[in-house]
Amino acid sequence: MNSKYLFTSERLGFRNWNDNDLEEFAKINADPEVMEHFPKQLTVTETFDFIQRLKRHYDMHGYNYFATELLGTGELIGFIGLAYQTYESMYTPSVDIGWRLKKDAWGYGYATEGAKKCLDLAFNELNIDSLISTCTERNIRSENVMKKIGMKREGLFNHPNLKAYPAYEKCICYRIRKDH
Repeated sequence: MNSKYLFTSERLGFRNWNDNDLEEFAKINADPEVMEHFPKQLTVTETFDFIQRLKRHYDMHGYNYFATELLGTGELIGFIGLAYQTYESMYTPSVDIGWRLKKDAWGYGYATEGAKKCLDLAFNELNIDSLISTCTERNIRSENVMKKIGMKREGLFNHPNLKAYPAYEKCICYRIRKDH
Protein backbone atom coordinates (compact mmCIF):
# COMPACT_ATOMS: atom_id res chain seq x y z
CA MET A 1 0.00 0.00 0.00
CA ASN A 2 1.16 3.53 -0.73
CA SER A 3 2.39 4.96 2.59
CA LYS A 4 0.79 8.28 1.64
CA TYR A 5 -2.59 6.76 2.56
CA LEU A 6 -3.96 5.83 5.97
CA PHE A 7 -5.96 3.10 4.22
CA THR A 8 -7.29 2.28 0.76
CA SER A 9 -10.26 0.67 -0.91
CA GLU A 10 -10.15 -0.94 -4.33
CA ARG A 11 -9.95 2.38 -6.21
CA LEU A 12 -9.55 5.04 -3.52
CA GLY A 13 -6.89 6.29 -1.13
CA PHE A 14 -7.80 7.98 2.15
CA ARG A 15 -5.50 10.39 3.97
CA ASN A 16 -5.42 13.36 6.27
CA TRP A 17 -5.56 16.82 4.72
CA ASN A 18 -2.59 19.02 3.88
CA ASP A 19 -2.19 22.61 2.76
CA ASN A 20 -1.61 21.50 -0.85
CA ASP A 21 -5.27 20.40 -0.98
CA LEU A 22 -6.64 23.95 -0.71
CA GLU A 23 -6.84 24.88 -4.40
CA GLU A 24 -8.54 21.68 -5.57
CA PHE A 25 -10.87 21.39 -2.56
CA ALA A 26 -11.85 25.05 -2.92
CA LYS A 27 -12.93 24.33 -6.52
CA ILE A 28 -15.11 21.46 -5.28
CA ASN A 29 -16.67 23.62 -2.54
CA ALA A 30 -17.32 26.47 -5.01
CA ASP A 31 -19.23 24.25 -7.48
CA PRO A 32 -22.96 25.13 -7.29
CA GLU A 33 -23.99 21.58 -8.27
CA VAL A 34 -21.79 19.94 -5.62
CA MET A 35 -23.11 22.39 -3.01
CA GLU A 36 -26.73 22.24 -4.19
CA HIS A 37 -27.95 20.87 -0.85
CA PHE A 38 -25.99 23.35 1.28
CA PRO A 39 -26.90 26.98 1.97
CA LYS A 40 -24.00 28.34 -0.09
CA GLN A 41 -20.76 27.54 -1.84
CA LEU A 42 -17.59 28.01 0.22
CA THR A 43 -14.95 30.63 -0.48
CA VAL A 44 -11.25 29.79 -0.54
CA THR A 45 -10.94 31.21 2.99
CA GLU A 46 -13.88 29.12 4.23
CA THR A 47 -12.37 26.04 2.58
CA PHE A 48 -9.02 26.75 4.26
CA ASP A 49 -10.79 27.03 7.63
CA PHE A 50 -12.67 23.77 6.92
CA ILE A 51 -9.39 21.96 6.18
CA GLN A 52 -7.91 23.28 9.44
CA ARG A 53 -10.96 22.02 11.37
CA LEU A 54 -10.64 18.61 9.68
CA LYS A 55 -6.95 18.39 10.62
CA ARG A 56 -7.73 19.30 14.26
CA HIS A 57 -10.55 16.75 14.28
CA TYR A 58 -8.11 14.07 13.09
CA ASP A 59 -5.62 15.01 15.82
CA MET A 60 -8.37 14.76 18.43
CA HIS A 61 -10.25 11.65 17.24
CA GLY A 62 -7.96 9.75 14.84
CA TYR A 63 -10.41 10.13 11.96
CA ASN A 64 -12.11 12.84 9.93
CA TYR A 65 -13.77 13.40 6.60
CA PHE A 66 -10.68 12.03 4.85
CA ALA A 67 -9.14 13.61 1.77
CA THR A 68 -10.03 11.01 -0.88
CA GLU A 69 -8.00 10.38 -4.00
CA LEU A 70 -8.20 8.07 -6.98
CA LEU A 71 -5.48 5.46 -6.54
CA GLY A 72 -4.76 5.33 -10.27
CA THR A 73 -4.01 9.03 -10.65
CA GLY A 74 -3.69 10.56 -7.17
CA GLU A 75 -6.43 13.03 -8.11
CA LEU A 76 -8.24 14.56 -5.12
CA ILE A 77 -11.95 13.91 -5.68
CA GLY A 78 -13.28 15.25 -2.36
CA PHE A 79 -13.86 13.64 1.01
CA ILE A 80 -15.37 10.48 2.44
CA GLY A 81 -15.10 9.77 6.13
CA LEU A 82 -16.24 10.20 9.69
CA ALA A 83 -16.84 13.15 11.99
CA TYR A 84 -17.95 13.38 15.60
CA GLN A 85 -21.03 15.60 15.67
CA THR A 86 -22.26 17.38 18.79
CA TYR A 87 -24.91 19.76 17.44
CA GLU A 88 -28.11 19.47 19.44
CA SER A 89 -30.55 16.90 18.06
CA MET A 90 -32.17 13.63 19.04
CA TYR A 91 -29.44 11.83 17.02
CA THR A 92 -26.37 13.47 18.52
CA PRO A 93 -23.78 13.35 19.91
CA SER A 94 -22.83 10.71 17.39
CA VAL A 95 -20.27 9.84 14.73
CA ASP A 96 -21.41 10.86 11.27
CA ILE A 97 -20.36 9.22 8.03
CA GLY A 98 -20.33 11.63 5.13
CA TRP A 99 -19.01 12.41 1.65
CA ARG A 100 -18.61 15.26 -0.80
CA LEU A 101 -17.22 14.51 -4.24
CA LYS A 102 -16.42 16.66 -7.25
CA LYS A 103 -19.05 16.42 -9.98
CA ASP A 104 -16.89 14.53 -12.49
CA ALA A 105 -16.43 11.79 -9.87
CA TRP A 106 -20.20 11.21 -9.59
CA GLY A 107 -21.76 8.08 -11.02
CA TYR A 108 -18.79 5.71 -10.55
CA GLY A 109 -19.75 4.30 -7.16
CA TYR A 110 -16.89 6.05 -5.35
CA ALA A 111 -19.08 7.38 -2.51
CA THR A 112 -20.54 3.92 -1.85
CA GLU A 113 -17.15 2.20 -2.11
CA GLY A 114 -15.49 4.72 0.17
CA ALA A 115 -18.34 4.75 2.67
CA LYS A 116 -18.24 0.96 2.96
CA LYS A 117 -14.50 1.14 3.66
CA CYS A 118 -15.14 3.81 6.31
CA LEU A 119 -17.84 1.62 7.90
CA ASP A 120 -15.25 -1.15 8.16
CA LEU A 121 -12.77 1.27 9.73
CA ALA A 122 -15.35 2.59 12.21
CA PHE A 123 -16.68 -0.78 13.31
CA ASN A 124 -13.57 -2.97 13.16
CA GLU A 125 -10.67 -0.64 13.98
CA LEU A 126 -12.12 2.34 15.83
CA ASN A 127 -14.69 0.27 17.79
CA ILE A 128 -17.50 2.69 17.08
CA ASP A 129 -20.86 0.96 17.69
CA SER A 130 -23.18 3.17 15.65
CA LEU A 131 -22.95 5.75 12.86
CA ILE A 132 -25.42 8.29 11.58
CA SER A 133 -25.61 10.11 8.29
CA THR A 134 -27.73 13.15 7.54
CA CYS A 135 -28.74 15.12 4.48
CA THR A 136 -31.43 17.54 3.41
CA GLU A 137 -34.78 16.03 2.48
CA ARG A 138 -34.14 16.61 -1.22
CA ASN A 139 -30.63 15.16 -1.38
CA ILE A 140 -31.65 11.93 -3.11
CA ARG A 141 -28.07 11.06 -4.21
CA SER A 142 -26.73 11.07 -0.65
CA GLU A 143 -29.78 9.25 0.66
CA ASN A 144 -29.24 6.54 -1.97
CA VAL A 145 -25.65 6.03 -0.78
CA MET A 146 -26.95 5.69 2.80
CA LYS A 147 -29.33 2.95 1.64
CA LYS A 148 -26.65 1.18 -0.44
CA ILE A 149 -24.32 0.88 2.56
CA GLY A 150 -27.07 -0.66 4.71
CA MET A 151 -28.19 2.34 6.74
CA LYS A 152 -31.79 2.56 7.93
CA ARG A 153 -33.85 5.72 8.07
CA GLU A 154 -34.32 7.01 11.63
CA GLY A 155 -36.43 10.05 10.88
CA LEU A 156 -36.64 13.75 10.05
CA PHE A 157 -35.31 16.62 12.14
CA ASN A 158 -34.66 20.33 11.91
CA HIS A 159 -30.88 20.77 11.80
CA PRO A 160 -29.98 23.39 14.42
CA ASN A 161 -27.01 24.68 12.39
CA LEU A 162 -29.34 25.45 9.47
CA LYS A 163 -32.05 27.46 11.26
CA ALA A 164 -31.04 30.58 9.31
CA TYR A 165 -31.60 28.65 6.06
CA PRO A 166 -35.21 27.35 6.14
CA ALA A 167 -34.91 25.71 2.70
CA TYR A 168 -32.14 23.43 4.08
CA GLU A 169 -33.18 23.03 7.71
CA LYS A 170 -35.33 19.88 7.36
CA CYS A 171 -32.95 16.92 7.27
CA ILE A 172 -33.15 13.13 7.20
CA CYS A 173 -31.12 10.96 9.55
CA TYR A 174 -30.04 7.42 8.78
CA ARG A 175 -28.23 5.05 11.16
CA ILE A 176 -26.25 1.84 11.01
CA ARG A 177 -25.11 -0.22 13.99
CA LYS A 178 -22.05 -2.43 14.27
CA ASP A 179 -24.21 -5.48 14.99
CA HIS A 180 -26.28 -4.86 11.81
